Amino acid sequence: MKLLHLFSPTLFGLLLFSTSSAATELPQLGKDSIQSVITALTQQEKISLVMGTGMDFPGLPDEFQAPVVGSSNKSRVPGAAGSSFAIERLGIPELVLVDGPAGVRISPRREDDDNRYFSTAFPIATLVASSWDVELAHKVGVAMGNESKEYGADILLAPALNIHRIPLGGRNFEYYSEDPLVSGKMAAAMTRGVQSQGVGTSIKHYVANNHEWNRNVIDVKVGQRALREIYLRGFEIAIKESQPWTVMSSYNKVNGTYTSESHELLTKILREQWGFEGLVMTDWFGGADAIAQLKAGNDLLMPGSVGQQNTLQKALDNGDLDEAVLDKVLEKILTVMLKSPAHASYQYSDKPDLAKHAQVARSAAAQGMVLLQNNLTTLPLKKGQKIALFGNGSYQMIVGGTGSGHVNSAYAVSLLEGLTHAGFVGHQTLHKSYQTYISTEEAKQVPQPFYLPQPVVAERVVSQQEIGDVALQSDIALITISRNSGEFADREVEADFYLSDAEKKLIRSVSQRYHDLDKKVVVVLNVGGVIETASWRDHVDAILLAWQPGQEAGHALADVISGQVNPSGKLAATFAMEIQDYPSYEGFPGVVTEPRSAELKSIMRGDHAAEVQYHDGIWVGYRAFNTRKIDTAYAFGFGLSYTQFSYGDVQLTRQEGSDSVQVSIEITNTGPRAGKEVVQLYVSAPKSKLEKPEAELRGFRKTNLLQPKQSQVLSFTINPRDLSSYDLESQQWLVEAGSYIIKLAASSTDIRRAVTFDQKKAVYIPL
Repeated sequence: MKLLHLFSPTLFGLLLFSTSSAATELPQLGKDSIQSVITALTQQEKISLVMGTGMDFPGLPDEFQAPVVGSSNKSRVPGAAGSSFAIERLGIPELVLVDGPAGVRISPRREDDDNRYFSTAFPIATLVASSWDVELAHKVGVAMGNESKEYGADILLAPALNIHRIPLGGRNFEYYSEDPLVSGKMAAAMTRGVQSQGVGTSIKHYVANNHEWNRNVIDVKVGQRALREIYLRGFEIAIKESQPWTVMSSYNKVNGTYTSESHELLTKILREQWGFEGLVMTDWFGGADAIAQLKAGNDLLMPGSVGQQNTLQKALDNGDLDEAVLDKVLEKILTVMLKSPAHASYQYSDKPDLAKHAQVARSAAAQGMVLLQNNLTTLPLKKGQKIALFGNGSYQMIVGGTGSGHVNSAYAVSLLEGLTHAGFVGHQTLHKSYQTYISTEEAKQVPQPFYLPQPVVAERVVSQQEIGDVALQSDIALITISRNSGEFADREVEADFYLSDAEKKLIRSVSQRYHDLDKKVVVVLNVGGVIETASWRDHVDAILLAWQPGQEAGHALADVISGQVNPSGKLAATFAMEIQDYPSYEGFPGVVTEPRSAELKSIMRGDHAAEVQYHDGIWVGYRAFNTRKIDTAYAFGFGLSYTQFSYGDVQLTRQEGSDSVQVSIEITNTGPRAGKEVVQLYVSAPKSKLEKPEAELRGFRKTNLLQPKQSQVLSFTINPRDLSSYDLESQQWLVEAGSYIIKLAASSTDIRRAVTFDQKKAVYIPL
């Protein structure tokens, strides 16, 4: 059988069929039944189809090299994350899979081609979630889906919706929120948008891949209630509301079993309980046992390797793997292939409308920025004000994270460029000094591979004399604080979650000099995750959280800073006073339980082991802070506006015989400017059998753009499931009897209206 590995699946199949009946017409995918196509496949072809074509990665150990099947592992789309094998004789196409969460990640350059193939760098997922606008997420998804299709891809490896369990998570920028409802709703909207363009999504990373340290081997020890209520809930919402074509299993173990090898997670929960109809693929090089993965319900092994190929062939030969398992897997894979642009022979243009999509990115960025502080209406800036930009990030903004979340865009607009384009006048000498410094320091750096965070130039030291001179010649100072992060490593506490000494000194020095002259200071936070603000916020007059806003960063910032766009973003993650205030910080990131192996091998899989205890249980984010009365710098759901809104009386109706509760409230813009308001609905449940958080988010709506004095009625439907908690004893969702309080709020701690209703008897809801 080893000789068969020298042949491609197609060649071997042709040889086999030519000896039986040259005249037999072969079944074709899409024309004949899937079962007939599977029957016509050779065993070697079946093995090839349940894995990808491999990955080029310098220094890969032998077992991780591309499968030996006689065909190239290069995708038709240069820079794609991976591909499946094509079996041309049966009409089975190559599926092309591309990253990622903030836009299509492909190579902008191609051999013997002077053209450039850039993609739109959209705002990071955390920013999109901060808009609390599912329609906006859908629009971003539509644009991403179109670019995927026009560049020849079939599946976009996004959206990502793991929970912001702790701000130090290296890939939090790819994820939406600390709350599963926000995460699930945003992911569902994004998925529907992408798939409206005829390409698929792969929602990821299923499940509990909430930080990067030892991600390929770490065993997440988590209780069933927390798993159901916090970590699985967002995926459940996204699956049921959008039916993604694929789901990507995560690297980690959950309670001793790799997620990609867990029948409980992949078959019982995902398919049987939630009704998922698509295929499951591994994360790249995820898991350890290819046979266990296929038996558990993980259909596509990515990116595919010679080690997996040999393992599967041996297992089929000795009876450890029944060929019927492959047939069941192939049915799901081929069903997805039937939907693909590749199967339809779509003539992609390689020319998506990048100018149109840039406007989508700009609008999304502005809608998701959060105004954290605005003393004495410092913002918006007035026309004619002379600005001085401090901080390296003002000149070279970080528009997105690294790794699979990175996007090769044609440009990135800096804050300086955006404000200049908007008509503001800057301090030319200061600006030139920063630009010269950054260029000089960057020339000294050694570039990192795309998958690692790029080195950040040390913050330029500005002398007291220079600050004083600039302050006399400008009206207002803007200081940008920037952060980058990405795959393989979590963020640090010092000089990352907390500001560096240089950043603290810059804020303190600039603020003191400008305030001496009765002038104001604004800080722009260009970050991918939460940072500490409490120790320095009183030094400045305004703080605008811009997150990592995508390629149109500077223009979007200028839209908000100038008042052309009224900020309406609200926090989808809690800003704590100190890192120790997060319950998840206890035991973070985990412990190594066996000695480490070689570095490269540990990245791919590794022989050592590690584990992390989720001591925090369900007490993630605002659930812990609000219930335990822990002070925060900025609460979950918080965000200021340039206008004000009033909340009318709550109308609650419950039709006889219905299990649902209807809630409505009128929102009125009582301020001087047009704006949007996010209304959050929280439910406080009776504490009887189960311990409950003080309140939990169970709905949210964003108003239209309301003119001054204009009103809009927002409506919500609360179902029994929204009132329930997971009961370990019955292993069902339990709605306990008692009084429930529905709270309509501007943030998790700013409750504007509340209404109570009684649940007369307990109700159990099956999984």
